[in-house]
Amino acid sequence: MMPSFYEFFAGGGMARAGLGVGWTCLFANDFDPKKGLTYQANWGDHGELTVGDVAQLKASDLPGQADLVWGSFPCQDLSLAGVGAGLKGERSGTFYPFWELINGLRADGRAPKLVALENVLGTLTSRGGRDFEAICSAFANAGYRYGALVINASLFVPQSRPRLFLIGVREDVEIDQALLSPEPIAPFHTAALRRAFERVGNVVLKRMVWWNVPPPPHRTDTFADLIEEDPDSVDWHTDAERDQIIAKMSRVNLAKLEAAKRAGRRVVGGIYKRTRLDERGNKVQRAEVRFDDVAGCLRTPAGGSSRQVIMVVNGKTVRTRLISARETARLMGLEDTYKLPKSYNEAYHLTGDGVVVHVVRHLAEHIFGPLLAPLPTADAHEGNAMKAA
Repeated sequence: MMPSFYEFFAGGGMARAGLGVGWTCLFANDFDPKKGLTYQANWGDHGELTVGDVAQLKASDLPGQADLVWGSFPCQDLSLAGVGAGLKGERSGTFYPFWELINGLRADGRAPKLVALENVLGTLTSRGGRDFEAICSAFANAGYRYGALVINASLFVPQSRPRLFLIGVREDVEIDQALLSPEPIAPFHTAALRRAFERVGNVVLKRMVWWNVPPPPHRTDTFADLIEEDPDSVDWHTDAERDQIIAKMSRVNLAKLEAAKRAGRRVVGGIYKRTRLDERGNKVQRAEVRFDDVAGCLRTPAGGSSRQVIMVVNGKTVRTRLISARETARLMGLEDTYKLPKSYNEAYHLTGDGVVVHVVRHLAEHIFGPLLAPLPTADAHEGNAMKAA
């Protein structure tokens, strides 16, 4: 029987894409009707999706018993670019009604074996670490052993996108010792993560584990490999529009551009506009570019500056435009068959809010699957030993 899951804050179903066809979705939820339409366009209208506020759901609304509950709850109040409200904020605070559903499932005798959460790295330091401790406490108080990983999607796709993943396993589920490390190890147990756990109380720490996850094979594709020559969602800038962007570059960014021109190959960079102080201490808008074959992190705060501009340099030829909707989807690990909203802004919002498909797939292969698989018995070990002999 295939393992099953619930997908909360589902967006366009990127966690579902990562889990793949070997998993059965019993229930999905998102607050945004537009994202719900995209979810159904890609996964079908089979009744598993409920569009609405997670706070209005009850455990009785959730069918069956899922092996895994996935929750990519909103990041805005936890983000370093946000207002710092943390889990007390209106959006990131939806963690609490989500966790009430976990408690409701426990009360029904339907507690999932696994609970996985995903959010921004600001979760580690939000409100002086109190929000991170609150999430860890929720796992511990619900009878879950739990561990955390910081995974940058750049290991899998050419996008810099570090994210925090917390994975809890129900206390009666036996854990193969191969899945655990006695202490934090690279690359997924970062210094920031270790510092965050230093602020967590000892009682909660007693249920914490260090997940032992192998790194993926070395990524071979680059940002340039994902670029469309003739996108249908955006237009190339005019020379005047391109020159306006270049005029906003600082001397160091202009130097990067000059180096790209001399590279002897096509170079693609990602540009974000940021407010900086000039030499006189005045606030000015700067266009900052990176030519390291990796896109900047897709993000969805309000304002046009959140949309990434790409710069394609081939010798003396320099072209610029907004990153296309399909390119954002590729940077999230979605196949070109994935159906995006027709509106550019809606597509960018959908992908920028999502979780990278390959990261979910890696966790499914190296943590979720092994945790749900029965451990070999002593008899099996003996049988294998006899075969080896």
